[in-house]
Amino acid sequence: MNAVVEALRRRPDHEAGTSAGSHAAARARLALLGTGTVGGAVLARLAGWRHSGFADGLSLVHVANSRYASSAAAGIDPSSARDLLAGSIQPAGLDAVPVALRGTGHRIVIDATASAEVAARHAEWLEQGIHVVTACKLARGTALADWQAVEDARTRGGSRYGDSATVGAGLPLLRSIRELRAGGDRIHAIAGVLSGSLAWLFNHYDGLRPFSGFVRRARDAGYTEPDPREDLSGEDVRRKLLILARAAGVGLEQEMVDVDSLVPDALAALVREDVDAALPQLDAPMRERYAQAYRNGEKLRFVARLERMDDDGWSAKVGLAELPPGHPLAGGAGTDNRVAIWSDRYREQPLLIQGPGAGAGVTAAGLLDDVLRIVHG
Repeated sequence: MNAVVEALRRRPDHEAGTSAGSHAAARARLALLGTGTVGGAVLARLAGWRHSGFADGLSLVHVANSRYASSAAAGIDPSSARDLLAGSIQPAGLDAVPVALRGTGHRIVIDATASAEVAARHAEWLEQGIHVVTACKLARGTALADWQAVEDARTRGGSRYGDSATVGAGLPLLRSIRELRAGGDRIHAIAGVLSGSLAWLFNHYDGLRPFSGFVRRARDAGYTEPDPREDLSGEDVRRKLLILARAAGVGLEQEMVDVDSLVPDALAALVREDVDAALPQLDAPMRERYAQAYRNGEKLRFVARLERMDDDGWSAKVGLAELPPGHPLAGGAGTDNRVAIWSDRYREQPLLIQGPGAGAGVTAAGLLDDVLRIVHG
């Protein structure tokens, strides 16, 4: 009898148990990877749920940063997780994650890192029946083969991949596209302001003060990456557009997206330590772009566009655009993402989704929303 119980305990959660209520009776076991800005917000949200009922059925059993980990089969108090890591000597090896999650019920990895090494494990965990939720775009928004590997592993493992925080920090962008397609709708175009940092920059830049000063303010506020060229290059927006396109059923490769970077070649060639002093290289060209748009009564926005062509091919572009005031993407404030979707049912007037596109709090909420969808069906 004990051998049978042990065999069931070792099976993936999508196979273990024979009754419809087996998952409901077992607590979902969570592993949080990354305890930085976003991971810290996940821990704070879990701690805040303690008496709300939202955390019922959830058990944080493993937490790790880039150096150390802490595991406890009985569960870890989210409010003390960082203190546990500070005193831990357990190395943060990724092989320990499935071991820490072993047991009945849902097993869920929350990837709150930006690590390529962690993203490379997503497919492996999915194939083992471990669900993954993530804000990291590297598995979905880079090579098409990596995206397909996740899809195939998810199918084989009977697991789910929560990616709503990869684009729009949890706004219902991907879910809306998938539900439109599930209802028989065809997507004709998607256009959006997809970068919270670039949205902030062009919502504040006035053409009078140096653009470089706004970049420094955005960096210091944590809206951009520590090296703001990562945002200004448009590469992050490219990844987000690829994720949206693939959700819409368009299998684009990375090189099929035309990206117009805001970073001059001379600035791109510098080592990171020299970037801050060289940021004024941005000022003159940006002042000229702003003045031209202002003369035409237009607004500057950094826009990603996916559009079905007449030959049923697709055009995909990322770059700075001059938009008339009435354009669906010309509005917004702060770090707002603003996305317009044209489909069979939204031909003349697009479906418009808007909300905060950056910030640890909204990203953490998006991650945990995906967790709850997995746990509750």
